[in-house]
Amino acid sequence: MNSSEDNMDNGNELNSNREENQAESPRGANAQVTAEQLINWIKSRRSIGNLSIPAPTESQIRAAIDCAVTAPDHKKLRPWRFIVTQGNARHDLGRALLAAAEAQAVQEGEELSEKSRKKTYNMPLRAPVIITVVTHMQVHKKVPPFEQMLSAGAAVQNLILALQAQGFSTVWRTGLLANEPAVKAYFDVGADDYVTAFVYTGSSPCDMPTRKPIDIEPLLRFES
Repeated sequence: MNSSEDNMDNGNELNSNREENQAESPRGANAQVTAEQLINWIKSRRSIGNLSIPAPTESQIRAAIDCAVTAPDHKKLRPWRFIVTQGNARHDLGRALLAAAEAQAVQEGEELSEKSRKKTYNMPLRAPVIITVVTHMQVHKKVPPFEQMLSAGAAVQNLILALQAQGFSTVWRTGLLANEPAVKAYFDVGADDYVTAFVYTGSSPCDMPTRKPIDIEPLLRFES
């Protein structure tokens, strides 16, 4: 597994690749995007795990979060929190994930192999930036927990599309360790809150094939 440090030498190539990606994105103050272009662009969304520099800047991340918080939100509870992990903080997150994995192994009467320990610790190094989305659960008689979770999921999708619009690649990871006590303690989130997504983001040299269309007919029904 490659850490983001292993990919630092690819910066110039990735800068060029990112410029090409941006040219295909519906961005720019004077851009005129048709509905068809926007629909086709959304349909082109792909999860890309091979991520390195250049990473989104703070202003670009803030712009993406501005989009994320327009997600449907019953009663305006704002049931989302966003935590940006980058630089050396990724190692701290790696230690939290490792502690969670070790605790999980003890509960199951097992012991982590050295290979598993290294893999777990290096998970946050797979991208230069990780945006963690937490569902901040609140008690409301008209907004059940599942609606708050779905709102957070919608925020994640908006976040991913906004990052893509700025020329970056993403992959939504969560995993079995996300809501273990050691990880929730690291993020300082409440016991009733839920770590919903680790959005890994950065640039990628990968030239992904065109997404194969999904047949929506078995998934769709019109009633009148």
